Amino acid sequence: MNYLPVKLTSCVKGYLWGGRRLITDFNKKTDLEKAAESWELSTHKDGESVVASGEFAGHALTAYIAKNGGNECIGSKASTFDFFPILIKLIDAKDNLSIQVHPDDEYALRVEGEYGKTEMWYIVDCEEDSFLYYGVNRDITKEEFERRILDNTLLEVLNKVPVKRGDVFFIPAGTIHAICSGILICEIQQNSNTTYRIYDYDRRDKDGNPRELHVEKAQAVSKLTPSPEQKKYDGNVLADCKYFTVEKVDCNGEEKVTLTDESFRSLVILSGNGEIQLGKEKMAFTKGDSIFIPAQNNEMKLCGNFEAVLSYV
Repeated sequence: MNYLPVKLTSCVKGYLWGGRRLITDFNKKTDLEKAAESWELSTHKDGESVVASGEFAGHALTAYIAKNGGNECIGSKASTFDFFPILIKLIDAKDNLSIQVHPDDEYALRVEGEYGKTEMWYIVDCEEDSFLYYGVNRDITKEEFERRILDNTLLEVLNKVPVKRGDVFFIPAGTIHAICSGILICEIQQNSNTTYRIYDYDRRDKDGNPRELHVEKAQAVSKLTPSPEQKKYDGNVLADCKYFTVEKVDCNGEEKVTLTDESFRSLVILSGNGEIQLGKEKMAFTKGDSIFIPAQNNEMKLCGNFEAVLSYV
């Protein structure tokens, strides 16, 4: 059966480190003062996407999937996961995010009741001299790790990496990391919201209290040896793992995308505008749009001048 693509309305999060670019540049609608994250493709209980086009407009994404074939809608490969497999975000870091780590599936399912979190980042834009933290810069023991958390010297043993627009970072579960100020990214991750905060620059919440750290859990899951160099992918593939595949789409005219019944496709538009053609149906899109394409054996045509990320499992 052939299903039409639908646009999604994202769930916007107003964390204290966020900025305004998702509102001003990516057309995200919110009453929040800050738009730190927009959850572009999400069935997670902490922030679900809502269908914004077609006859199911106003339905939560999970309800839309259930009404449109369930497992058939998300695909034979995607439906082998216990939960909808991925979550996609745009993240605007006006200020530094906390130093953090995510557990793997075994630990997260046992302790938190949801998947772990392997993720990847595509740097959509960044200020000059921007950097992020990725892993440790030398081997450290659990004892040193704990001591440095307690005496606020953890940054000294983290791997500080300069970034530029178009860079890609693959972040397996257990890798200590942080997005730093001036960076806007597209993040594709496992469908999880479990984060263990390790260091937070002694910041305070709106009530003046230090934000909670999760030292014991972070000790249990963190990799304390330097991470291997980032894999360089050929062509348009940005990341490929058992949890997701991510491709970059740079269209100047027309691109054809082969759809299969193994997995849905998610298209997040990072710049420009264009349209999808699927059979006789057309859907126009512009920067900031998120589009869900149900699993099906078909060919989709993309027309226009735009930059996007295409994700599937």
